[in-house]
Amino acid sequence: MPLLEPKPEVLRPGAARTPSPDRVPDARATGTPEPLRGELTALLGPKKVLWTVSDLVKYASDASPYRFVPQVVVVPEDIDDISAILSYAHGKGREVVFRAAGTSLNGQAQGEDILVDVRHHWAGIEVLDDGARARIRPGTTVMRANATLARYGRLLGPDPASAIACTIGGVVANNASGMTAGTTRNSYRTVASLTFVLPSGTVVDTADPAADELLAHAEPQLCEGLLALKAEIEADAELTARIRAKYEIKNTNGYRLDAFLDGSTPVQILRGLMVGSEGTFGFISEVVFDTLPLDRKVSSALLFFPSLTAAAAAVPRFNEAGAIAVELMDGNTLRASVSVQGVPADWAELPKETAALLVEFRAPDEPGQEAYERAAAAVAEGLDLVVPVASVTNEFTREAKVISGYWKARKAFVTAVGGSRPSGTTLITEDFAVPPSLLADACEALLRLQAEHGFDAAVAGHAAHGNLHFLLAFDAAKPSDVDRYAAFMDDFCRLTVERFDGSLKAEHATGRNIAPFLELEWGPKATELMWRTKQVIDPDGVLAPRIVLDRDPKAHLRGLKTIPEVELIADPCIECGFCEPTCPSRDLTTTPRQRIVLRREMMRQPGGSPVETGLLDAYGYEAVDTCAGDSTCKLACPVGIDTGAMMKDFRHQRHSPREERIAALTARNFKAVEASARLAVAAADRIGDRLLETVTGLARKAVRPDLVPEWLPEIPGAAPRKLPRTSRVGASAVYYPACVNRIFGGPEGHRGPSLPQAVVAVSARAGKPVWIPEDVAGTCCSTIWHSKGYDEGNVVMANRIVEAAWGWTAGGKLPLVVDASSCTLGIAHEVVPYLTEDNRELHRELTVVDSLVWAADELLPELTILRKTGSAVLHPTCSMQHLGDVEQLRTVAEACAEEVVVPDDAGCCAFAGDRGMLHKELTASATAKEAAEVNSREYDAYLSANRMCEIGMDRATGRTYHSVLMELERATRP
Repeated sequence: MPLLEPKPEVLRPGAARTPSPDRVPDARATGTPEPLRGELTALLGPKKVLWTVSDLVKYASDASPYRFVPQVVVVPEDIDDISAILSYAHGKGREVVFRAAGTSLNGQAQGEDILVDVRHHWAGIEVLDDGARARIRPGTTVMRANATLARYGRLLGPDPASAIACTIGGVVANNASGMTAGTTRNSYRTVASLTFVLPSGTVVDTADPAADELLAHAEPQLCEGLLALKAEIEADAELTARIRAKYEIKNTNGYRLDAFLDGSTPVQILRGLMVGSEGTFGFISEVVFDTLPLDRKVSSALLFFPSLTAAAAAVPRFNEAGAIAVELMDGNTLRASVSVQGVPADWAELPKETAALLVEFRAPDEPGQEAYERAAAAVAEGLDLVVPVASVTNEFTREAKVISGYWKARKAFVTAVGGSRPSGTTLITEDFAVPPSLLADACEALLRLQAEHGFDAAVAGHAAHGNLHFLLAFDAAKPSDVDRYAAFMDDFCRLTVERFDGSLKAEHATGRNIAPFLELEWGPKATELMWRTKQVIDPDGVLAPRIVLDRDPKAHLRGLKTIPEVELIADPCIECGFCEPTCPSRDLTTTPRQRIVLRREMMRQPGGSPVETGLLDAYGYEAVDTCAGDSTCKLACPVGIDTGAMMKDFRHQRHSPREERIAALTARNFKAVEASARLAVAAADRIGDRLLETVTGLARKAVRPDLVPEWLPEIPGAAPRKLPRTSRVGASAVYYPACVNRIFGGPEGHRGPSLPQAVVAVSARAGKPVWIPEDVAGTCCSTIWHSKGYDEGNVVMANRIVEAAWGWTAGGKLPLVVDASSCTLGIAHEVVPYLTEDNRELHRELTVVDSLVWAADELLPELTILRKTGSAVLHPTCSMQHLGDVEQLRTVAEACAEEVVVPDDAGCCAFAGDRGMLHKELTASATAKEAAEVNSREYDAYLSANRMCEIGMDRATGRTYHSVLMELERATRP
């Protein structure tokens, strides 16, 4: 064991705990039992079988209120693996559930036996027919697919609020729709063809002209059974009419019986049945969508009403005016949205009875937009709108930033309201639809019913389509609370069906919580047809049992998860998974959601249990060490949970007092440390990479991998010993070269000026000279200590840099320009909690400007571009995302290059200062998709604005990245 290896015990929860009724039992502490583990390992290989208790627990939770611990998790890479898994399950009498993003709200991505992860290895999009169609793999997120399609002026029809995280496989399997899809733009209507694997292992491509012939040969009984069911349904005029009527409004409850009416052959019937089947009929390996036009002329308004029913009554008028979206939010939803960044703070003061409609019109051109705006204005004039707080305007706008803010608040409904629920309560999201003409009555009835059962109202939905969502929060550990939920569900389902003839699931699919009420909505005849359809397609019941069909009237009460309190920063988490696509470690170890899920399981356990011990043993590397600490999870989380900050705190807790003292000592003597580091880098050029890799490798084994960086061949040579000479007199700004740019030089083979020289030169050319203080050596943005959780060192350097910056800038009179985005973020924001009160006052007087903003806003307007490179690919860093200056990166690059590309898969490189040298596997995993996209073609320039991230991308791509400021200097050089 390394000398300074931290002890897992340090992170053992210290508070007295009452074991939870749904805790993982001690018998599961050893993970997947034999022979299951051994047999699947032999079948698939060890890398495709996840079997430890930590693996099983982190896959046991999703965005739903349920929790089921699988026996094993497998990670297939191709259809052959899928077929092998299904064949094994048939032969052994086992059950299989597919899971992609885990954003489903009803437990349909959870299994109790073999759980198949189809997010890893299953992403990708191929654009067809100039964007008219797209072939998409099931692990691709909706947002990622639309990013590619946007270049062609197209988009997908389904647009769920979870588009940032939900994947195409889940969208099709649940027939998820969203804000604008309604009944005409959903998956059922816009899927052109599917490729899927049936429970038997047979692969079907519905686009193949010979598909029916091949299927008849491979599965004659299945084909006969489907055609017999079709004939039976078509012979029953009353049933046929009922089926058609049920899909006039949004409906995802049960199987798509209209597939038997719409399809004339077994393959066509299967194509329809697979949509919305929730993984119970097969695995969808590829989808070809018919895409829709991306109308870019957008006009939106957020209109406030005195009551929910008043808002609902206005919906039909906007529908008639041609609105593509009419979204409803009640007072509780609006007030909870205050937790979302960018939402006006005064929404917290909105009266509880207030409601709002988010109305949007989209047109392909200016005349169309103007016509829609006139129609919208005519509707708005006749409405009883209110202005309950100062920020309310009740006006239509074309301003993209304002519209984006409206949608951010709306899409955060589940997470923002859920995040504000009482600590320790489970959240359930219900989803139903009624004929749009009955929406106002349904709102009134729902509010009364919630009050009767003691639930606070929180209602939002796609009002244009009569589709409402509401939330229920209760303590699943209390039998009385579970009974209250059960009584509410009984009354709610009867109300929806008997009074409104509505759909019990409009777009979230049946799942576990509506399966017991399927027959209530559809009646015995149609429900029995669904059971028979399942029997025809999956006669052995291998796929996803109890998820759509369940005869247990209390099935929706089984597996409800408790939510034990964890660290304050993470406690609001509802496990939605929005954070996962942004996480650099998502394909290596754990995601932010999984880090919290594992922590909650520790809190469910009695102290010292075998399960708790097993989780702690794995948590150090899988959660703490391999967290990049980039905090992009905070940006993706609608309630701003910063799991990166929690991991940094855990790193701090693992430090010994001696380690903290040493870290503080390096901060106090950083001038010497900096000089030594530069000399070491310079000496490395003469020593050679192989020897340095060997020496650092041995040191890591002896001391600790998380303390000793590994030497990488991509590490550049030393920076020039002296910084450029500048004058304080006449300076427009103070220029602070980050310590990384004082230690490391530019790219290998670069013949132009260094980054500090380039910034000085280009600023002078623009008539805005900068001054570099003579005493910058020995100062730092403090990120070195902050990222590792060394609080004492962080306090030393944070206060030192703020005091120095205040002096350099003459008390804040000049801006402080910083040439590394992570350092800008550190000085502008991250140092604040570690400052003394006096230094916080000084900090408030500083204006910290990232060099990208300086170049784009201050320099470019005064510069003459003399030469451009042909093409450039950009790497926006995570710090740029936090600072909001990605557009400035693009602006500067577009001034320097004829073509500028930001990869669709661009994300945090996870180099994270030196974390890429501590855990190079983290950067390799985080950059794999972006690197593949970058290397799919040649570029003339590879640009970013952070030296360590550039090194990380050098290693990932084999290309040479440099600062866009250096490229700007070249473009404007006389």
